[in-house]
Amino acid sequence: MIILYTSPGCASCRKAKHWLKEHKLSFVEKNIFSSLLRDEEIKYLLQRTENGSEDIISTRSKVFQELDQDLDDLTFSELIDFIKENPSVLKRPIIVDDNSFVVGYDDDEITSFLPREKRTKITLK
Repeated sequence: MIILYTSPGCASCRKAKHWLKEHKLSFVEKNIFSSLLRDEEIKYLLQRTENGSEDIISTRSKVFQELDQDLDDLTFSELIDFIKENPSVLKRPIIVDDNSFVVGYDDDEITSFLPREKRTKITLK
């Protein structure tokens, strides 16, 4: 099952949602502001990153700047609490399923959610 983490007013989130619908892929949309993220979800997202927490945390966000602390200085538990209390620090959209993990909207990367046979047809066009 594909999970699409979004926020209201996010143009990239709308593009991702449109793309998933256009390709008839079923997904669950989770608005990070109206649906409280559980510790397990945040841990799962962090575990799926290739380069650590900076893959999903916007260090340019106002909330993060006000933290005035390096991500590496936070314990794992403190990082989870910080994200739960400040979901706006998450980059969006975050699209995840058992096999793929994409942060932001990218025309090429989002194709990883298509079955392999459909992906091949798209790249051959």
